[in-house]
Amino acid sequence: MLAPEAPAAGQEAAVLLLVDDEPNILAALRRLFRRDGYRLLTASGGAEALRLLEQEAVDLIISDMRMPGMDGAALLEQVAARWPGTVRILLTGYADLGSAVAAVNRAGIHRYLSKPWDDEELRRTVREALERKRLEQERRRLERLTYRQNEQLQELNARLEEKVAERTRELERAHAALRQAYRHTVEVFASLLELRAPGEAAHARRVAALARDLARAMGLEGRAVEDVHLAGVLHDIGKIALPDALLQRPYHALEEGEREELRRHVLVGHRALMTLEPLEGAVQLVRAHHERWDGSGYPQGLRGEAIPLGARILKVADGYDAMVSGLLTGQPLGEEEACRRLREDAGRRYDPRVVEAFLAMERRPAEGPVRRLGSEALEPGMVLARDLVAKDGVLLLAKGHVLTPKLISKIRVFERLVQCRLVVEVEPGA
Repeated sequence: MLAPEAPAAGQEAAVLLLVDDEPNILAALRRLFRRDGYRLLTASGGAEALRLLEQEAVDLIISDMRMPGMDGAALLEQVAARWPGTVRILLTGYADLGSAVAAVNRAGIHRYLSKPWDDEELRRTVREALERKRLEQERRRLERLTYRQNEQLQELNARLEEKVAERTRELERAHAALRQAYRHTVEVFASLLELRAPGEAAHARRVAALARDLARAMGLEGRAVEDVHLAGVLHDIGKIALPDALLQRPYHALEEGEREELRRHVLVGHRALMTLEPLEGAVQLVRAHHERWDGSGYPQGLRGEAIPLGARILKVADGYDAMVSGLLTGQPLGEEEACRRLREDAGRRYDPRVVEAFLAMERRPAEGPVRRLGSEALEPGMVLARDLVAKDGVLLLAKGHVLTPKLISKIRVFERLVQCRLVVEVEPGA
């Protein structure tokens, strides 16, 4: 005998609908299932059963096959169509087995049992059918829960991605601001060099422009090009620490001891810049820009590919501008002669591949066309071609200074204060 099964705590009793046109059969079924804790409904025919189904949620229906008006197969077929979640069991006599099999196919009947039934088999069939229904309902509940959780997870992921994207944008903005701050630092260093040695500052800006163009011509991109350009601006920053006697004479006129002192500017510049982390790449190029391809340079005597490519590029740009500007010999060389000397020293001073790229590159003139302009015609980026001096001889800005919107504004304010008009000699910027 099967033990009676009461509903679990907090779980409603399953609802069974028993349908048969014979009252004694209905009474027998009620007695059978009453002990199992189900809530029982009864109907004497198909029409009455359908009315009850419209009013009550039924978990399982047991119907006799042979009934007047609407037989069990027709009833269960309608139940399948209208209440597919209701489990359907058919009771049939041996003479109705063929009709029962057909009903199984049409109405999706869970099971059919022959009359007279075995009580324990019928109880077990109902219990198993209801357990199967419960498991199916739980599966669907879990599927819905999983679907909702997946939607929530996708929403969380979308919000997370949005937050990550916003944080990334914030970091990019902060990084850009930091890079800009260090560019201002570079400008400060360049301004110091202008005050200390104006000719050197203009040379540095020209070298920076040449080195940047050469780096691009050799296929460098992005940060690598920026490092080369910044190193060009700063490559001689260590000369700030040198005495005037060294800065005011060309290299060829210096004694050996003076040359040795001049060579210190590389390490001085490196020490001055090495703590500026965003300039780390440029600082390494500043340190190595006087190394030579054949290993005879300084400060480390690096040779060939051991010298950073950016430093080799800077070496060629520096050497070329020093020749055409007269910083090397005291007398400016023509572009053709400077290129000849570069070619001659390829493989000794210079990387042959970099020299080849430089000679193939379309270059700007070392000195752009000088223009004499009033302050109203000045534009940011222009470079002073001559010192800007007031009428009383006071130096306002040194040659080589790059004009910024703020500097142009200050020049105009100065003109209004002293009630004079300045003529500013400028050349195109790098």
